[in-house]
Order: sequence, then structure tokens, then C-alpha cells
Amino acid sequence: MYGALDISTSGMIAQRTRLTAITANIANKDAILDSQGRVNPYRRRHVFFAPGDPSAHTPAGRSLGVHVAGIEADQDAIRYEYQPGSPFAVKEGRWKGYVPKPDINPVVEQINAMEAVRAYEANVIAAEASKTMMAQAMRLIA
Repeated sequence: MYGALDISTSGMIAQRTRLTAITANIANKDAILDSQGRVNPYRRRHVFFAPGDPSAHTPAGRSLGVHVAGIEADQDAIRYEYQPGSPFAVKEGRWKGYVPKPDINPVVEQINAMEAVRAYEANVIAAEASKTMMAQAMRLIA
């Protein structure tokens, strides 16, 4: 019976992680410098889910729910804007005079955030329903 709560909890944790990555994408949509001050645009983060919960204590529990399989940066998510006077512009080669910027669309990120919030809410509702059913079962037994 507690497996249903574990499934909902793993879903909430996964969606929270996804929402954190989406928030970081939106916050860094204009970041072109890394922590050392070099031109290195922020790369959009993607969260990947996988079935099962490796942190579960029982073999049956490990086959239930969902977990974050990985968070990867999209290395191709860079766009170039022509700004030859910028100190951050590429100095030579094909992209000379262009400034590399993160290719992050805030509208797409907002839609992804809404989807993550809705999935989180669905897991909360499922957990509440499981708790209500367990409480009703306890009343019947007592």
C-alpha cells in the first residue's frame, strides 16, 4: 500500500528537479561569460527521467516510480548575433564579429515549466488520494 505513496513522491522529486533546471535556463538566457570571465555561453539544461527508483529499499520498490537519469547540457544550443564592436565578439574565423549567446527560448521554457508544475500537482493529488484510501482502510479495520 505504501508503494503508491513512493511512486507519487518519486514523481514529485523528479518534477522538482526538472523545474529547477528550467528555472536555471530562464535565469541564464543572457549569460555569455563563465565564472572565470571567459566567453562561454550558458548551455540549456535537459533533465532525463528513467523508470524505477534506485533509492528504494526493496527490489519491488526499485521497479516503481521514476528517477532523474541525468541532467545534460545541450552543447549545440548556441546562437550567434552580429555585434562586431562588442568586446565579446569572436575575433577570427567563420564567426568573426559575432557574439555567441545561449539559444534559450523563454516561451518554450515557460511552457515546460507549466507542464512540470502540472505534473507535480498531479503527483500531489495522487499522493493525497492514496493517503485518503489508507485512512479509510484503517477505519474499516478498526
